[in-house]
Amino acid sequence: MNTASERDDSPRTRLADAFTVGSYRLGSIAARLMPSPIAAATASSIGFTASLSSPARRQMIQRHLGRVNPNLAGAALRLATQAAFDSYAQYYMESFRLPTLSKRAVDRGFTVDGYQHITEGLAAGSGVILALPHLGGWEWAGRWMTDQGHKLTVVVEPLEPPELFRWFTELRQELGMTVVPLGPGAAGAVLGALRNNEVVCLLCDRDLDHTGVDVEFFGERTTLPPGPATLALRTGAALLPVGCYFTPRLNGHHAIVRPPIPTVRMGAGMRNDVGRVTQALARELEFLIRRAPEQWHLFQPNWPSDPGYAV
Repeated sequence: MNTASERDDSPRTRLADAFTVGSYRLGSIAARLMPSPIAAATASSIGFTASLSSPARRQMIQRHLGRVNPNLAGAALRLATQAAFDSYAQYYMESFRLPTLSKRAVDRGFTVDGYQHITEGLAAGSGVILALPHLGGWEWAGRWMTDQGHKLTVVVEPLEPPELFRWFTELRQELGMTVVPLGPGAAGAVLGALRNNEVVCLLCDRDLDHTGVDVEFFGERTTLPPGPATLALRTGAALLPVGCYFTPRLNGHHAIVRPPIPTVRMGAGMRNDVGRVTQALARELEFLIRRAPEQWHLFQPNWPSDPGYAV
């Protein structure tokens, strides 16, 4: 991704940026006006179109699905790949609609196992870190959390153009979340939230700059972000792996909150502790993703052997 200083600021680029932002805004308005059954059918249609028009992404998700389940092949792999595109389209459709849904509607479609791990972590007084993969409808879970009265800080990857990132930030703020862009200023904001005994959400199944912690992830070496482990070790916050899944029911979601990952210092140095905890987190992410690999929205290269990984 280009930095702001590297971005082409030509009239053609500005026009393309305006078209992109306008498309998202119009899509959001349309999604909010649709009844739920029509929105679900529209998401499926969008997923099918996106799959046909994105052969590189289709091939990448097939690689990832093969890592999760090496037995997938042929028609089963093609169906799972299409399901991943459908799931991602559903995620966006629901994200657009969430600000207009009532608290009752959100709660009616949501079930959760392990919620006590969050309340117990907050009772300990050092905050809670929810470590998530890009899986299912995590925005729905975030909205449900804010509806329960939790203060939620989410760290997100900046998007280009900046106007699109601002629009997504406003969308999440409508859901009651505090949005922190990934970058040099993120650590201070997150530490402040944990000191205030709040909940921090970190998507952590992708290491954007490939400089993170070396781990084994689905049988192959790669890197994952060190942030969740580092923060938990330094602050004493509970580190909880979490997955949120679409269910067959209309507007249905089910979340799983796993028990806290042990973050006791072992005395071998902070770097070793971060490596040990991050590897434990990788195992938990594997467990969560294997429950519904077709809902894993990871269309980018994530292992050194993936085409384009070093770009």
